[in-house]
Amino acid sequence: MKERVESPALASASVVLLRDGAQGLEVFLQKRHGLSDVLGGAYVFPGGKVDPEDADWALRTDRTPAELQAALAEPELEPEAAAALFVAAIREAFEEAGILFADVSPEQARADWEALRRGPRFGELLEGRGLRLAASSLLPWSRWVTPTLPSISRKRFDTRFFLATVPEGQVASHDTHEATESLWLPPKDALRQYWDGGIELAPPQIMGLAHLARHASVASTFAAARARTPPCIRPQPFDVDGVRTLCYPGDPWHSSPEQLLPGPTRLHYRNRRFEPDGGLAVLLGE
Repeated sequence: MKERVESPALASASVVLLRDGAQGLEVFLQKRHGLSDVLGGAYVFPGGKVDPEDADWALRTDRTPAELQAALAEPELEPEAAAALFVAAIREAFEEAGILFADVSPEQARADWEALRRGPRFGELLEGRGLRLAASSLLPWSRWVTPTLPSISRKRFDTRFFLATVPEGQVASHDTHEATESLWLPPKDALRQYWDGGIELAPPQIMGLAHLARHASVASTFAAARARTPPCIRPQPFDVDGVRTLCYPGDPWHSSPEQLLPGPTRLHYRNRRFEPDGGLAVLLGE
């Protein structure tokens, strides 16, 4: 019998853009292109894997690699690797949503995004301009590691999620290539639309939105993130009576007894979606 080889988890970064709207906290979501091999058709936060060139910008941020390593609270991570994660988050927010965390005007950021869509790579576009990337604008929020037993995709990611607000004057959008639609929604509305079948969400986004649904403002969300070490979430999947169940830290079936996220500790794949025991109200915190 051929031995199964586990695919490595690719270092990745994702940016959860937040703002205070008329109904309170709102989050920016993008719809992945339906032909994408990762979460095609699902609504996600902007993000992607770390590229080799991201390390080239490790010393071009407004914080040192050692400071960025400390912010992630991962002492086992090399400072340069920590800096590359911040750079990847900045690059992905720019490539996918047109948001540039750097010392540029809103007009220049928009012009740079239009130029980027015509071909040059991130580093090529910004090289030689003496820009500083604003890593200080990103607040580490959580780390998610895809299980070795796939539930959505066979690709595995080791993703750091960062919280951020859109720099004044800039406007978040979508590139029409990797993402075909984008919108701002209160987290509870996003979860209700998911429950009603209006949008598709993957488990990390479901759990992330359930976390955000407990907050009424950007300030509250940021304060909670600063008050704790970014948790590392390693979901553990089980198949019970033909139902895939994802368990999170604190669940009786999970190897870690400490609950690290607010909301449910397990999701079941039923009714063609992932849902918790207790239904939508558990996700909303009601």
